[in-house]
Amino acid sequence: MRRRLIDEALREAKVMGVRNILALRGDPPREEEYRLDTDNGHEEEEVKEDNEEFVWAIDLVRYIRRKYGDFFCIGIAAYPEGHSDESHPQEQNYDRDLPYLVEKVRAGADFLVTQFFFDVNLYLRFEKVLRGHESGIFRDIPIVPGLLPIQNYQILKRTAKLAHCRIPPGLLEALDPIKADDEEVKRKGVDSLCEMIEEIKATKSSKPRGFHFYTLNLEKVVGSVLERSNLISSEPLMANGFDSAIDDAFSIPNGINGSSSPATNGAPQRKVSNLSSSRRPSISSNHLTASHRSSSPSQPAHLTTHQPINTTSREATWDDYPNGRFGDARSPAFGTPTSYSPSSLPCTPSMARSLWGEPTDPSAITALFTSYLSGNSPSQLPWSDDSSPALSPETALIRDDLLFLTTARNWWTIASQPAVDGLPSTDPIHGWGPAKGFVFQKPFVELFCPIEDWYHILRPQLQSKDVTAEVSWYAGTPSGGFESSDESSHAVHAVTWGSFLGKEITTATMVEEVNFRAWCEEAFGRWEEWARCCRGVEARAFLRRKRGDMVLVNVIGHAYREGEGKGLWRILREAAGRRDKTSGDGL
Repeated sequence: MRRRLIDEALREAKVMGVRNILALRGDPPREEEYRLDTDNGHEEEEVKEDNEEFVWAIDLVRYIRRKYGDFFCIGIAAYPEGHSDESHPQEQNYDRDLPYLVEKVRAGADFLVTQFFFDVNLYLRFEKVLRGHESGIFRDIPIVPGLLPIQNYQILKRTAKLAHCRIPPGLLEALDPIKADDEEVKRKGVDSLCEMIEEIKATKSSKPRGFHFYTLNLEKVVGSVLERSNLISSEPLMANGFDSAIDDAFSIPNGINGSSSPATNGAPQRKVSNLSSSRRPSISSNHLTASHRSSSPSQPAHLTTHQPINTTSREATWDDYPNGRFGDARSPAFGTPTSYSPSSLPCTPSMARSLWGEPTDPSAITALFTSYLSGNSPSQLPWSDDSSPALSPETALIRDDLLFLTTARNWWTIASQPAVDGLPSTDPIHGWGPAKGFVFQKPFVELFCPIEDWYHILRPQLQSKDVTAEVSWYAGTPSGGFESSDESSHAVHAVTWGSFLGKEITTATMVEEVNFRAWCEEAFGRWEEWARCCRGVEARAFLRRKRGDMVLVNVIGHAYREGEGKGLWRILREAAGRRDKTSGDGL
């Protein structure tokens, strides 16, 4: 990262009175990132010099301490299970990390915040090793355990996998029977987190402990945990020289600098406009086991049949659940909850090259999509959220339709779902939510379409007299061009909903202009990310050129009952099978 950006951030922090800094290495800079316009003509040399100065977290710790003395209280990351990255994917062991951790503390770090964990015994063993380390450097330093509230089953598994974090078999066994019901999963998650906290609190420590919560911008579960675990004291903090900069409920020795303001428990998170890979109400995000970009935020919105939808009421309930790409883009919880990749792609650059190669013509990309849809490698695409070993069972029901669109016209589908008309919520393929309920889905597909095909084939078909009443659609380009079939920019399309015993109608997945626009920018950005992963000049040029030649199209079919209208897939097949061209303008 450039020194000028770091200096600017630190100056602003000091002016605003922020005195606690968590110094992390973060993601390595990508091609062309952090390049700002300057007038000195030496931009590339400056970027190279600055990036060489800040390579590791210890470089940032040393720089802050050298430039600001003791003004800032500096925290660093610690890994109870060992740090694992692309350099050492098979060597996850905290013994390997300890020498580096020692050096960071010697460089000026004041406290440690750990990666989240679910095995308390593993954390306590790690803390004991640090306290008894031969260097003695960890004897008095505050160690703050990191805790991740469980929001839903799939997010738990994906996040733990990305962070190389072990989930105890007992916890998985308790969650597995209820994994389709997010409300029950959250309740069990609160129980589990409270038990972890009580176990840690019951273990004697020579130093006070705090807790760091990775909220993922969803604070309600954390609020429940704080109340149940009595972490918020009703008594005022004692003026004994201790400092509550890290945690509200526990005091920290006066080695921690700064004011006694409440802790900020939100996890550092890079916003990604993709959705959670929760299976249940999933727009079978074409192809992942609920993902391929699984569409469902699980159960983010509760809409009643008698109450008008308004921005205030919807936003108030969206934040109850992790919002994915089909949630509300205005919500702070919008997007994939976490990402540990150096880019918005679902994997590292080397893995991207291994999975997708370096294509130089459209047939190579069509071959990737065809193989993926057929259940073969690759196991994920650039627009996937995670690596699923198989396609969603739901996708198999519309696989032939998706393959036809892919092979007939190079229309590359990245999200989809079939129609569902009142199946039991316990259905093994489509079911979600509590038992004794019924679930519904409108068919839907999202695809990249060549811009010529959009103007001359697909859009005319969607606007034709016998089709227009059956579908709604959105279309966007990488340059920001946008058009829609909706007369109002505030139109909202519920595409997955459920009716459950004793509950209001629950809308699990919705599509609207605001979230389509947010995802459109991200989706085209992934073409660029893919290009940056390529080493060959020809492949990079091809992917960037292809990005500019495509339109992202989202089509919703309103006929979800058998025998109603033409049906979405017949409409799309008719368009893809056409060879004539009708003139058109737009976007």
